Amino acid sequence: MTAVDTPAPPPPPPPLPVRDRTRGERAPAGLSPMLTRLAAERATGVLVREHGTLHLDEGRVAYAESPLAPGLGVLLTTHGTLRPEIWQEAVSRAGGQGGAARVLLADGRLAEGALHLCYLSALYDAAYFVLAPSSTPGRFRYGTGHRSGPFPPVPVDALERETLRRRALLDRIWPDARPDSAPLLRTPTAAAPRPTPRRQDLLDRTDGVRTAADLARDLGRQTFHTLVDVRRLAAAGLLAPRPGPEPPPARDPAPPPPAPYGRGDRAGQGAGPARADPWPPAPDQGTEDPHITLLKRLRDALEAL
Repeated sequence: MTAVDTPAPPPPPPPLPVRDRTRGERAPAGLSPMLTRLAAERATGVLVREHGTLHLDEGRVAYAESPLAPGLGVLLTTHGTLRPEIWQEAVSRAGGQGGAARVLLADGRLAEGALHLCYLSALYDAAYFVLAPSSTPGRFRYGTGHRSGPFPPVPVDALERETLRRRALLDRIWPDARPDSAPLLRTPTAAAPRPTPRRQDLLDRTDGVRTAADLARDLGRQTFHTLVDVRRLAAAGLLAPRPGPEPPPARDPAPPPPAPYGRGDRAGQGAGPARADPWPPAPDQGTEDPHITLLKRLRDALEAL
C-alpha cells in the first residue's frame, strides 16, 4: 500500500466586513430645518413662522409667542394669580410681554418656582403652534438675545421632542384634526357619558362660532390642553367641527359642438329623415381645387341614397 500525503486544508477566509449601523447614522430631520440649522450655529435673533415667533438666544429658545396660544399674561391674570393692572405695568416697564416675567420676579410679585412653571407652560404651548406645518417659509432676523428673567432658554431638540409627543397624544385620542381649528358645535347624544366639570365648562361656551383657541383664551387655559379636551369630547360624540360652506353646484356640461357641414346623420341611415345641417354652405369662392370638387360630388351622391 502506498501512502499518499494530502495537503492541509486552506485556512478559512476572513469574515466580510459588516457595516456598523449605530455609527454614522443621520439624525432625524427636525420639525423646522431652519431652526435646526440656527441651533447648530448658536444663532441669536427672532425666527418668524406662519403661526408665531420663536426668540433664540445662542441657539436655544428663550421665548415663544403665537396668536393661537393665550400667552403668559392670560394664564396669570384669568384666575386671579395676578391682577391685570400689575401685568400691564410689568409689560410697560419691560417694553414687551417677553420681559414682563423678569420685572415680576424682581418686584417679588410671584415666587420664582411658580413663575418659572407658568413661563415654561406658555412657552411650550406657543411653540407647539409655531412649529406646526406651514405653507410659507420662515424668516430669521439676527439681533439681540431675548431673556425672560433668570430662566434658562430651552434647547431646540427638547422643544421638538415635546411637540412631537403632543401631536402623537392628540392623534391617539381622536385622529381627526379638524376640531383643532374649526368653529365648534355641540352634538347632542343620548348615550354619551357625562363630561367632567372642566369639559362641561368648555361645552357650555361652545356656540358654533368660537374655535378651540378662542375657548382657551376665554377660559384662561393653555390651548394645547384645550385641544386635548376638545378631542376627547369629539371622540365621545359631544362636539364636532362646524361644517364648511356647501360647494357651488356643478355647472351643466357645455353642449357638444355642431357637426361639421355635410355629415348630417349619415351614421343612422334609414332611421329617419336626415338632420338639417346647422351651418349654411360656404359661398362660392370661384375656382376650387379639383379634389375638393370631387369630394363634394361624392358627398352629395351619398346623401341622396
